[in-house]
Amino acid sequence: MRNGLVQLCAWAAATGAAVALSWLGVHAVLTGAAFEQPTALPLPSPRVGGTPHNASATPDPAPTPTPTSQSPTQPAAAPSATTITHAPAGTPPTGAAAPPARRPSPTATSTVRSYPIPGGRVALDIRADKASLVSATPDPGWQMQVWNGDQWMRVDFTRDNQANSVFVYWNGHPPVVETAVR
Repeated sequence: MRNGLVQLCAWAAATGAAVALSWLGVHAVLTGAAFEQPTALPLPSPRVGGTPHNASATPDPAPTPTPTSQSPTQPAAAPSATTITHAPAGTPPTGAAAPPARRPSPTATSTVRSYPIPGGRVALDIRADKASLVSATPDPGWQMQVWNGDQWMRVDFTRDNQANSVFVYWNGHPPVVETAVR
C-alpha cells in the first residue's frame, strides 16, 4: 500500500511539473504575441427621419429658413433627397414631411463602405485623398488575398477556378472602387 502511495505521489508531482512547465511556455508565447484590438470606425446608419447618424461629429444647429436664404423655386424636399442617396439600398424613401437633413460636419471626412461580391465582403474607409482596408471577409470555402500599393489596393476572393476582385485606386484623385466578377 505504501509503495503504491509513493508511486501515486511521484506521478502526481511529475504530471504537475509537466503541466506547469507547458503552461509557462504557452503563456510566454501568448503574452509576447501582438493581439491588437480592432479599431471601431463609425458606420453611417439611417435614423428614423432619414438623416444619417455620424457618431464622431457634433451636430450643427439647423439653420432657420428665411425668405431671403431660400429660393422660392427650390423644393422643400431637396435636403431629404440628398439623404436618401446616402441611405442603404434597403431603406424605404422618406416622405415629404421628413425633417430637413443636417449638413455634414467638416470633421466627418471618412466614410466606411462595404462591397459584397461573390466570395466575400470588403469594407473600405474612403477618405477624400486615400482609402484604407477596414476588413475583408471571405465566404465559407473561399480564400482571400490582399495587395497594397502606394496609390492602390486589390482584394481577391478565390475558389477553385473562380476569382472575384475589388480594386480601389486614388492616384491624384478621390478613391475609385471597381469590382470584377469573373
